[in-house]
Amino acid sequence: MNHKDLEVWKEGIGLVTDIYILTNSLPDSEKYGMSSQMRRAAISIPSNIAEGAGRNSDKELIQFLYISLGSVEELETQLIIGSNLAFFKTDDLEPIFHKIIHLRKLLIGLIKYLKNKSK
Repeated sequence: MNHKDLEVWKEGIGLVTDIYILTNSLPDSEKYGMSSQMRRAAISIPSNIAEGAGRNSDKELIQFLYISLGSVEELETQLIIGSNLAFFKTDDLEPIFHKIIHLRKLLIGLIKYLKNKSK
């Protein structure tokens, strides 16, 4: 399975781009704080999908998909914190939250598919 063919990987790459654009608006005081943390979490999502797809088994891929799912949750939490601190406009966050929901569904769906496949 090539990770570049997976819709979930493509969606993850798109989310990384959105997060980089969004974090450019953070104040300089957050350049090495929230900005860096959010970018790392976002990058972790497609990176772990790619690493898992490059492994030898569905079991290993599932493990890396769970790590990606954890990064989705981490990123969502950071966005909520940024919103609560008024670092971001609600209008800027709404499409990103929709992408996160979609990405979460794709990850969970792929995990379920792979688990059922191996039964």
